[in-house]
Order: sequence, then structure tokens, then C-alpha cells
Amino acid sequence: MAGGAAVVDSSSKVYPGRMTAFVIFASLVAACGGLMLGYDIGISGGVTAMSSFLQPFFPDVYRKEQGIVSSNQYCKFDSHKLTFFTSSLYLAALLVQWPASYSTSKHGRKLSIIIGAVIFLLGAAFNAAAIHVAMLYIGRLLLGLGVGFVIQAAPLYLSEMAPSKSRGSLNTIFQLMITIGILLANLVNYATNKIQGGWGWRLSLGLAALPAAIVLLGSISLPDTPNSMIERGASEEDVKKYLRRIRGIDDVHEEYQDLCDACANASKAANNNNNNKLAIFQRKYVPQMVMTFLIPFFQQLTGINVIMFYAPVLFQTLGFGNDASLMSAVITGLVNVAATGVAFLVVDRYGRRPLFLEGGLQMLLSQVTIGSLIWKVFGVAGVASVSKGYAYGIVALICVYVAGFAWSWGPLGWLVPSEIFPLEIRSTGQGINATINMLMTFVIGQVFLSLLCATKFGLFFIFAFFVLSMTLFIAFFLPETKGIPIEDMSKVWSQHWFWRRFVPCEDSTRRVEMV
Repeated sequence: MAGGAAVVDSSSKVYPGRMTAFVIFASLVAACGGLMLGYDIGISGGVTAMSSFLQPFFPDVYRKEQGIVSSNQYCKFDSHKLTFFTSSLYLAALLVQWPASYSTSKHGRKLSIIIGAVIFLLGAAFNAAAIHVAMLYIGRLLLGLGVGFVIQAAPLYLSEMAPSKSRGSLNTIFQLMITIGILLANLVNYATNKIQGGWGWRLSLGLAALPAAIVLLGSISLPDTPNSMIERGASEEDVKKYLRRIRGIDDVHEEYQDLCDACANASKAANNNNNNKLAIFQRKYVPQMVMTFLIPFFQQLTGINVIMFYAPVLFQTLGFGNDASLMSAVITGLVNVAATGVAFLVVDRYGRRPLFLEGGLQMLLSQVTIGSLIWKVFGVAGVASVSKGYAYGIVALICVYVAGFAWSWGPLGWLVPSEIFPLEIRSTGQGINATINMLMTFVIGQVFLSLLCATKFGLFFIFAFFVLSMTLFIAFFLPETKGIPIEDMSKVWSQHWFWRRFVPCEDSTRRVEMV
């Protein structure tokens, strides 16, 4: 863990209170935004592996898949029209980030979540009723707009709602819901693929409305976070009443006062910067900016969405039959959920850095081994038959890789960027985080099948290189943020061996213990 700094702050506050049922309910509702995203990540790969879907909408891919045109396993699903069906959602989510950031800041986290759920419902209806490719694309774009609002607001809602000692666990629920959504999508695809008549894919796409309906109905009954209420001018009586409800105690004056101070400092900073969104690029925010750019950038270059988007397609490329490929995707989905549950249990006990580093090493070894096995079986020509032993081995290695991601870069890629920004630039910072995430997701989703065709087994070694790079980045440059109140988070940077040159030390009496 060279270069990391853990702050032991004698002045850090642990506010009184307990984990209340109301906080758990509110967090589950907000985290169901991850269910929307996860279902859509999982559903597209399964649908695009169904012959009944490919034949009417993407006949050129159908002919390759049936072996009529090409026998090269690496290239049989290579189609920019097909990949745009998957990746267009993330393009729309990318484009909507700045309007979503404005809505989240000015009108509250709750309203942005509601807006996202409504738009997502419309997208699900378009996709289920599609009669030509244009309707599919319109539906995916609407889904993307909805996802864009939700991923902007939901992680902030979770971070601001949670007590500092439980913030990691509650925020991890968002990633846990993503994994559950992926698993549900894989199970739905496996079931609907067996429906006679060729309309199973419509049910798969239409059921995306279910998680959106859960989020919409649940969000209507929730108030906004205390931070957002103060930021938008709520009265002291209303905020304290709400704090008492979510903390389960009567004495909330200290936390309320610190929230007010943080809001006042945020307002002052915003006024000094003339409410300039570009204020986030000031020197004192350099550490947060680097993290919010590079963490989502590296998160997507792990290659995880290659597995999640195209798991059935990838397994068919490796020689699995249609049902077998869908079932293999279900297996990886189960591993994804279970491993994310591990992160939920340990992230606030052991911290962010240990999970980042262990997960990175696990993914690195898995990617190198997977690439080597595919190289041995398919070589460069991409023509081979896979024995059951090799097939099971590749599935097992993919499960090891998915587990490494699911208890490290999966949940932490959302948690860390959502907790490190001060209030005055928090929604802008989350907007940048979501923008980079969606941009890289779009790029990877759009080019993966072409890259697989062009680089063949080498693609897995490319991902392994990025996994190595990002693990070294975390080892040297990310301080531990476990247990730090979100209002005091800026102090960790002034005590880090590297970032302190950008951030002035606010309290010279604080003790720092280097890990």
C-alpha cells in the first residue's frame, strides 16, 4: 500500500444516532436506481444472442451466427448496428449528465430520481413494442436519459443519507442492486428464449419497466436528503425534524450545525466563484478531480462490461450453445451478486484501499489466464471446437474475475467519487463521474466486438494491462476515506504525501499515520 495515507483525526466527529428503518427503506428505494441500470446491462446481451431478435432486426448478424457467412468465432457478432443497440443507452446517459447535475443541485436528489424513472418507463415501452430498428434505438436512448438522471442523483442520495460509519455499506447497495438487476436480466433471458413464437425478446425488454416502477413509486414517498434541504433553504425546524427521524434520536443539533456550516461554506465558495461550474477545476480540487476522472475511466477498462453486456455473445463465441451461453451468463450473474454482498459486509470494516488492491490483483491474474487459454484453443484463426473441460475452466476463471470486480472496483467506483467532494461542487463532481463512466461504457460497448475481431485473444491482455495500471494508481494515490464524515472529507487530501502540495493543510495539529 505504498504511498497511501490513513488519517487518524482526533477532531473527527462521530455523530450520535443509529441505523433506522427509515434510512434503510430510503436507501433501498434510491439504490433501486442501480436495479434499473443493472437490468439493462444484462438484458441487452441476452437479447442480442436470440435468433428470434436477430433475424428481423439484424439479419446480417443472424446469418453469421448461423454459420452461413463466416466461421471465424472471433468475428461472427461484429456489427456496429448491433453494438449501437447496446451502447446507445450509455451515449444518451452521457449527454444528459449536465442537465441532470443542474436538476440534482437546484431541485434536489429526489426529483432527479423521479424524472429518471419516468423517462425509463417510456423507453421500456418503446423497446417492447418495436417493429423496426429505429424504434429500438429510440427506446434505448430514452432508457439512457432515464439512467443518466438516476446515476447522477442516487449515489449522492445514499452518501448524504447514511451515517458516516455506515456510508460505505449503504452506498454499496447501489452496486449490489446493479448486480441483482444483471442477474434478473440473465434469468429472464434464459426463460424467454424458450418461448415459442419468437416474441420472448419483447418480454425481456418490456420487463425493464418493473424496476423503474419500483423506483418511481418508492421515491414519491421519500423526502430529500438533509444536505439538499438545507442547500435549498428549508427551515431549521423542518430539517431537524427530519434528522431526528432518520437518526432515531432527539439531539441532532451538532450534526445540523455542521451541515449548515458546510452549506454556508459551499454558498460562499459558489458566490466567490460567481456560481461558475468551472470552479471545480481550481487547484485545491485537483485531487478530487483526478479521482473522479480516473476511477470511472479505469473501472470500465477492467473489461467488466464486456462480460456483463455480451456474456451470452462471448460464451457463444467460445463455442457454447445458445441455452448453455445464457445459463453461463446466469452463473456469472450469481457470482456477481454474491461477491458484491461481500463488499457490503466488509467495506466499512476494512476500508476502500484493501478492497481496491486485492480486487485488482485478482482481476489481473484472471484476465491473463483467460487470454492464454483462448489463445491456446482458438489461436489467431479463431476456428476451433472447445472441449467441456476447457469451457468449464474458462467459465470458472470468468467467475473469479467477476468476483474480484464485484467486491472492489464495482461498488467502490460509485462510492468513492460520491463521497470525496465538498458540498459546493458535489453535484458537479458526481456529474463528471457519471459522464466519464457513461462515456467509457459507450466506447467499450460500441467497439468491443470489433476489437475482439481485430485483436482476438490479445484483447484480454489489453484489459490486463489497464488493470495493472489502475491497481498501481490506487496503491500510490488514493487515501483511505473509511469512517471520515462527509463534511470533513476535504481534510484527507491535505495529509496525503502527494496531494498535500495542491491542498493547504487546514489543521496542523491533526495526527497522520502513514500506512
